[in-house]
Amino acid sequence: VFGKDINLILVLTNLSSDRKSVRVDMSASTILYTRRAVAEILKAATSVELGPKQGKHIRVKIPYTHYGRYLTTDKRIQVTALCEVLRTNGLKLLVEKTIFLEDTNIIIKLPRRVVVNRAVSLEISYANPLPEPVSRCVLLVTLMNQQVKINLARLAPRERSKIYFEFTPRRAGPLQLQVDFSCDKFSHVKGFVTIAVAPA
Repeated sequence: VFGKDINLILVLTNLSSDRKSVRVDMSASTILYTRRAVAEILKAATSVELGPKQGKHIRVKIPYTHYGRYLTTDKRIQVTALCEVLRTNGLKLLVEKTIFLEDTNIIIKLPRRVVVNRAVSLEISYANPLPEPVSRCVLLVTLMNQQVKINLARLAPRERSKIYFEFTPRRAGPLQLQVDFSCDKFSHVKGFVTIAVAPA
């Protein structure tokens, strides 16, 4: 989840009946959706001895403080592990994983029934998932082809807050509400719901 430390486990298994020495070079970078690297956030190397048919786990931790300021709006991190089996004429194995960090910041609560030409109030809650305060918070609400910009108070670390948004639907049928939350430390955290508007 965005704002939390990332914990990974690399599992190495020796399928042969011979003892193996493996060198593991690990790296991680924030990337765009095109997989183009933005910034390297982890570089580490270790060596592992594996007995016949033995498996071992290598734990890797990427703290938020290492990736937070380099993350793009795509919220993707690519982790690679180059595993080289020593004394085997350079036998190598490359393991790659792309991590997509989920947002759980926006929650939109609807009343049980929404009726055309009747005012309705929605609850929109938003959160700061980071271990540090954020300021210059802005909520952009898009509904019925109109945008409303709402300036919000700063949020303490891990703080959740909420606002109430009132509107009157003018026609029956589905309506899409989109919410976009930005601040000084991250931007464009989105949430949306489809509202079923009943006839009067």
